[in-house]
Order: sequence, then C-alpha cells, then structure tokens
Amino acid sequence: MTHSAHAFTSAELRKLRSLKTPHGIQRFLDDMPYHLADTAWSPRRVLRENTSHCFEGALFAAAALRANGHPALIIDLEAEKDTDHVIAVYRIHNHWGALAKSNYTGCRYREPVYRTLRELALSYFDVYFNLRRERSLRTFSRPVNLARFDNQHWMTTDKPLWFIALHLFEVQHYRLLTPAMEKNLHRLDDRSFKAGCLGRAEK
Repeated sequence: MTHSAHAFTSAELRKLRSLKTPHGIQRFLDDMPYHLADTAWSPRRVLRENTSHCFEGALFAAAALRANGHPALIIDLEAEKDTDHVIAVYRIHNHWGALAKSNYTGCRYREPVYRTLRELALSYFDVYFNLRRERSLRTFSRPVNLARFDNQHWMTTDKPLWFIALHLFEVQHYRLLTPAMEKNLHRLDDRSFKAGCLGRAEK
C-alpha cells in the first residue's frame, strides 16, 4: 500500500496494523458503539469518532484488512422489505470469511471456512430478518475492490462516502433464492428473534 494510496498518518496506520488479523479487526469493531445517524464516514473518521454503523464498519474493516496485507474487498447483501447489509470479505487458505458491524447479533463476523462467496452470503440467511420477523436476505453482489476509489481518498476524506453506496447499487447481484423458496419462507420464532436483537441500539 503506497503512501499516495492511503494518506493515513503514521499513528493511524500503527493503530490499524496493531489489529493484526481479521478477528482482531472484528473485535475492535465490536467494541465500538453502533451509531444510528445517516452518515457515510471514511475509515479515518470512524477511527476518530470510535463509532460506526454497518456501511461505515464494512469500509473501516476493508481499510484495516488492507493495512494488514489483504485486498480491501466489500460485498453488498441486498434485502427485501429491509435495509441492505455491507460486509468486508477476506480469504485465507482459499476460503472466504467476513467482517461486519451490525445492530443484529448474527450479522457480524464469519470465520474463513466458506469455499464460495455464495456459501458465505447464505450463512447470513437465517439471521438476517426485519422487525416483522421475516427472513429478508435475497441477493449478494460480486466483490468490489475499494482500491478503485483511491483517487477519491475513500480511506481518509472528510467528505461522505455515498459514492461507494451508489456504486454498490450498480454492481451485479446474484439471487440466493428461487421464487418458490421465497413463497414458502416462515417467520422467525420468538426465541430466535430475541437472540438476534440482543444488545440492539435504538433511537
């Protein structure tokens, strides 16, 4: 990662590199509070404010992965009657894992044990639901390498990163379910719903 590509200060880079592993990055994400504001902060701003939501958490995780030798890859998980979820993905020994900030218990870290991105995306299916208790995950995008936005200083800018969110709307998405599968889905039971909402931040 060249200096012109990242423009983090040496102190910021030291902090990111001190997280060392994907699991270390996830622990750091888990320790910061979830915030509910409609913002699109850069990883530098997340580091400064020590709070993030799903989109910002994924971008921060991608920057931290990059600082520790991985590509800065994210994937968009698209939902029906629900908000999308963005995850940072990484590969170890040819298997995929994921990092994420989420207001829901099950939509966060994944160990690198998934052979394909489809397998990884499907691992979120049962724990991805809306407040009507409907399982809402429908598609996943191809991975986006955030290096494509280096000329817009995505890691360090003070400007909001809505341009990345807009790009995620445009990239190719792949369906996870057939229409017949969708028609036969059941709502979550009470215990699963409560477990998934444990520690949820609310306005």
